[in-house]
Amino acid sequence: MVPAQEKPVAILRALDKMTARVEVLEIPVGKTIQFGTLAIIAQACRTTLPEETPAESAVYLEVSEFKAGAQVEMPVFNGWMFASSPALSAMEHPIYDVWIVGCKD
Repeated sequence: MVPAQEKPVAILRALDKMTARVEVLEIPVGKTIQFGTLAIIAQACRTTLPEETPAESAVYLEVSEFKAGAQVEMPVFNGWMFASSPALSAMEHPIYDVWIVGCKD
């Protein structure tokens, strides 16, 4: 197992496929941010130690969507995303894409 450092901020990139809007999102671990109709919570962000080649970043995300007229949010994604392999654990959504860029202090 490769040792990893916990980082307090996850850096994500989000795409709205309808408008082609791309945003870089910096999410403090444990906080919720809004992107379109999505509510995104980063539960953990880890980066391998600098001497590892190549360095790897991973974030544990919980993503839900608020739909018009619905009383509760609908879960969209719950799990780890990896910066080096975005397709390994990708979020499936018809309007939005979210992927990890990295972690920072």
